[in-house]
Amino acid sequence: MKIQKIFQNLAFQEDLNFLLTNRIPRITLTRWMGWWSQLRHPWIVKGSIAVWRLFTDLDLSESKQQKFASLHECFTRELVPGVRPIDSNSEVMSSPCDAIIGACGEIRGGMVFQAKGFPYTLESLLSSSELIQRWPSLLEGGQFVTMRLTSSMYHRFHAPCDAHLSHVTYISGDTWNVNPIALTRVKELFCKNERAVLEMQTEEGVPFLIVPVAAVLVASMRFHAVNVLLNLRYKGPNDIPCDARYTKGQEMGWFEHGSTILIFVPPGYALAAGIENGKQIRMGEALLIKS
Repeated sequence: MKIQKIFQNLAFQEDLNFLLTNRIPRITLTRWMGWWSQLRHPWIVKGSIAVWRLFTDLDLSESKQQKFASLHECFTRELVPGVRPIDSNSEVMSSPCDAIIGACGEIRGGMVFQAKGFPYTLESLLSSSELIQRWPSLLEGGQFVTMRLTSSMYHRFHAPCDAHLSHVTYISGDTWNVNPIALTRVKELFCKNERAVLEMQTEEGVPFLIVPVAAVLVASMRFHAVNVLLNLRYKGPNDIPCDARYTKGQEMGWFEHGSTILIFVPPGYALAAGIENGKQIRMGEALLIKS
């Protein structure tokens, strides 16, 4: 345990962390990690998980399975049914994932923040001219929430309410680390990384966006509504029409490591009590509430 704490403390040294995760051939390392995580050899799997535990607080006690044929299976593990109760209040949008809350607040002038003093625009994030024409005006005056998934967390994400997914726009990009250190050093980081824009509506027809953003070692996303794996090797099409309906808390897909989910809602919602930068939240807990 003492050795584990030493390794974890080293991992959290800001300069070292930034150097190791961002001053490297990120895309090459990410592709290598994708290959490594699929290897199905018990020594590789056990050794990789042991190293992973040295640097993180990985806890598999809630995992539905306890033996993994590959590191990938561990990354994308399901949980024991019932360990994430879903907030039943119909006025509440629940958290789609386990996460640490980052920057959050009101969308003003089409501007939001990745960290204090580091703004970015919805236009830069959405990238597509068609998306830009539709969404910034709908979201102006609404709320945004940044949700960071660490590498040791549960990596699946779920519908925050009864909702309809009508369109997925995949935007290929870089694989910068999205930890707090990088967010205070790399301008418009979320607008540089690989991401997908999920266009959704509540059961009452209120539009909202969920934007999963990939990162170093993780540039791969799987959505149940899309029959292809979205990653750095994906060649298109980038615009993918969907017609998927979800009940609140229903699984929508997963990352193949840790990363970030951004949520954007129009006016009419407020942050739920206690939602602020640094708060750790679990999937199913209250995130946004009708105001």
